[in-house]
Amino acid sequence: QKEGKVPHLLLHACCAPCSSHCLEYLSKYFRITVFYYNPNISPKEEYALRIEEIKRFVKEFKAENEITLIEGKYEPERYFKTIKGFEGGKRCELCFKLRLSESAKLAKELNADYYTTTLSISPLKNAELLNQIGKEEGDAVGITHLPSDFKKKGGYARSIELSKEYNLYRQNFCGCVYSMQEAKEREAKKNAKEEL
Repeated sequence: QKEGKVPHLLLHACCAPCSSHCLEYLSKYFRITVFYYNPNISPKEEYALRIEEIKRFVKEFKAENEITLIEGKYEPERYFKTIKGFEGGKRCELCFKLRLSESAKLAKELNADYYTTTLSISPLKNAELLNQIGKEEGDAVGITHLPSDFKKKGGYARSIELSKEYNLYRQNFCGCVYSMQEAKEREAKKNAKEEL
């Protein structure tokens, strides 16, 4: 904190459950602008459900410092164009880059002190890669990226507790059509094992 002023953080958010612990932890130290920018989410109904849940959580959550929310554009065509040719491999990295690039630009526009993302709370996400991309995108526009790995120190477990406490819709896939298919395949394998 500088001269009694609470620093301003832009937090890119993927969904309410992942945001829950991040906001609980970070709002002690920052006033936060939550930026919901997720053009990867399909179908549109899933996107609408997630944005409504995060709006509700931000409204209901009692934070030490101010939390506001900005909804970015829903532009799935941009996501598909970005990952074209890399659907089976590098798509996640390209998706992270797209979302963090937009987050860094907005953080700069808002004159925030830092920016980061909730994505590192997922046990399935590579925090090192996210931090690397976050720094690169921040450096490109002149905004400081706050390195994070929110899953550590019980962060992921706490997000599950908060999801139950606030009765948040908790999905079983990242959001894109490819992760939805992978989730279905995982479920089918699990059910097949249980039947044996």
